[in-house]
Amino acid sequence: MGRTPADTAGTILAGAGPIDLQEEGSHGALLLHGFGDTPQTLSQLAKRLKSSGYGVYAPLLPGHGRSMAAFSRSGADDWAAAAETAFVEMRRRHRSVSIVGLSMGGALAVALAARVKNVPALALIAPYVEMPRTIRLAASTHWLWGKLAGEISAQSPTSIRDPIEREKSLAYGTVTGSRLYELLKVVRRARKALPHVTAPTLLIQSREDPRCSVRGAEEAMKKIAAPEKKLVWTEGAGHVITVDYGRERVYSEVRSWLDTHVRLGAAAAADDRAAT
Repeated sequence: MGRTPADTAGTILAGAGPIDLQEEGSHGALLLHGFGDTPQTLSQLAKRLKSSGYGVYAPLLPGHGRSMAAFSRSGADDWAAAAETAFVEMRRRHRSVSIVGLSMGGALAVALAARVKNVPALALIAPYVEMPRTIRLAASTHWLWGKLAGEISAQSPTSIRDPIEREKSLAYGTVTGSRLYELLKVVRRARKALPHVTAPTLLIQSREDPRCSVRGAEEAMKKIAAPEKKLVWTEGAGHVITVDYGRERVYSEVRSWLDTHVRLGAAAAADDRAAT
């Protein structure tokens, strides 16, 4: 897959690299990971989709999975460009490409789905499309305190409640004020894009998510313009629900959503060809 310049900065951590499970001609699924995290959080979902016949690709976003120094050299524009580059290149290989995004990857997926056409299905997993007021204020004023504070902890034991999976996490676990501001940019772009999303959209989130509120998810669904959309709640997990308790339901819901709408899209395309 193509790489942006920021991609080349730093050695990739073991287990943090991109996931490439593609086959020519199949329907594709682009998976986008979260802020400060890696495709490792999407590996089991990728395997489930692969077993259902999808060509799956989860890029490692610029600056992620390397070092905080590499992270500090990447930003919202790099992450969005990497997502779009991956999507465009997948489209050259597959009959269609659906988009699945986790956390910040969900926000990137919203913005991407609003820009491109003919996305058969969009799945948003705990999408970070709303930033709490206190964090938003901190991000907006990072130039006042960021250099003095340096790296601050971003870890929360409730983000992944399963202790075994929490221990496996390759996320940085810290953040700087300037990167928080870059995250705010992603969130703002996603919020503006919500009314322009027309692809069939699934949003799945835990009611106990410590980072994304119930109200925020419900408001996001109202703003999405897709004529077909579905909000699914899970319970007992934190924020990174692709690796947390109840993850099998997440896999099942995403796979079912993609299966249904990719099949419908393929049938509609066949009808269009037959009519011409």
